[in-house]
Amino acid sequence: MSPPKSALSPLRPIATALTRDLDRLSFAYPVAYVYNPLAYAWDAHAEYLDRFGQGAREIVLLGMNPGPFGMAQCGVPFGDVAMVRDFLGIETKVGKPAIEHPKRPVLGFESTRAEVSGTRFWGWAKARYGTPERFFERFFVMNYCPLAFIEESGRNRTPDKLPLAERAPLLARCDEALRQTVAALSPRLVIGVGNFARDAARRALEGRGVDVGCMLHPSPASPRANRDWAAAAEADLAQAGVTLR
Repeated sequence: MSPPKSALSPLRPIATALTRDLDRLSFAYPVAYVYNPLAYAWDAHAEYLDRFGQGAREIVLLGMNPGPFGMAQCGVPFGDVAMVRDFLGIETKVGKPAIEHPKRPVLGFESTRAEVSGTRFWGWAKARYGTPERFFERFFVMNYCPLAFIEESGRNRTPDKLPLAERAPLLARCDEALRQTVAALSPRLVIGVGNFARDAARRALEGRGVDVGCMLHPSPASPRANRDWAAAAEADLAQAGVTLR
């Protein structure tokens, strides 16, 4: 069962502090726009935390950062809008980033464009567990970095492609937020969804008694992910010590 709507997740202050700290950072060309859905899509993100980020979790699944048609639209990790609305049951008003790329407008829950990674990810959770409540009994899903970086062309730029002078302070703050989240949820295992997230978890959680594994990212840019991603992901989870039930 989901917690009462009046119950506030202990993850809320971690998210708000991370937003405050990241707002102080600056990013130069080729990054032209920075979207922080923890700010303009806070209502949806807060509902996600309050409903599904309560109590201990056995496993944290850690993504990299928002996709322009996923979490950047609706504030939920791997947030294909249709899956967030119809499977997770979250639909709120969503604002706008301070400066918006004309080719990457934030339409919130009015967006009709699918996010393939999110469709695959939450589609797997639905097929395997049936309801979000059953899935979140064991798992919690979060992104390591909440910012989306967009170039002048509209191209998405991932955090690993930032220059060191910009990347280092970003990763330091995201590392700390991950440590705080893990302390709040007490998982035995953090699974990076993709190599970047795995490496971030290893660095941030070194010496903290939490095992770190990796699973295939559901991105359509990955040929392996396009050949039955769900089966490959479950094989990766099994290798990391997760028995699905």
